[in-house]
Amino acid sequence: MRPKVLPKWSSIIFGIVGIVIIVAAILFLSHGQDFPAGLSLPQKGQTPQDFEKTKSDLPTRLMIPEINIDAAVEDVGLTPQGSMAVPAGPTDVAWFDLGPRPGENGSAVIAGHEGWKDGIWAVFDDLYQLHIGDKVYVEDEGGATTTFVVSGIQTYDQNGDASEVFSSSDGKAHLNLITCEGTWNAAEKSYSNRLVVFTDKQ
Repeated sequence: MRPKVLPKWSSIIFGIVGIVIIVAAILFLSHGQDFPAGLSLPQKGQTPQDFEKTKSDLPTRLMIPEINIDAAVEDVGLTPQGSMAVPAGPTDVAWFDLGPRPGENGSAVIAGHEGWKDGIWAVFDDLYQLHIGDKVYVEDEGGATTTFVVSGIQTYDQNGDASEVFSSSDGKAHLNLITCEGTWNAAEKSYSNRLVVFTDKQ
């Protein structure tokens, strides 16, 4: 992880007119493609969240004991196509570094692969097995661990509006985990749905 100062959310996301970002932009290298344009963030003119900046360190590990996850965290931004970048391999997760860090006020987002080629295990293969009340832990580069509790699980259509995944207005800290599910579309090289696990800082 590389320490850096995050720019204001609105200057990066909401100042770009018409930008469409894929909420579940998780690269299925087994099919060699990114997800097509789908779930999107609020556009210019909508009210963005003003998450509170802190001096927290960058996240380094995501741990979910209920489904035996202990994964390294990469920090990613946007691809040239305006999609959320993805982890390099099947065993890591990717934190969207244009939003808040896990533990800061607002909605931090971490994505992970599901359904890797040749039957290889991918980090979010079992994400659907989580239940409300399960614990999620994020360790940062300073060694501090932040605990989150699953508060909801929702499935979105790939082209649906899921602004709530990337923004919140309650002044609290959230961590939202994203992967794919549903039916594989060979023509679009994408799954039909996006699975999002919502968690709240304990």
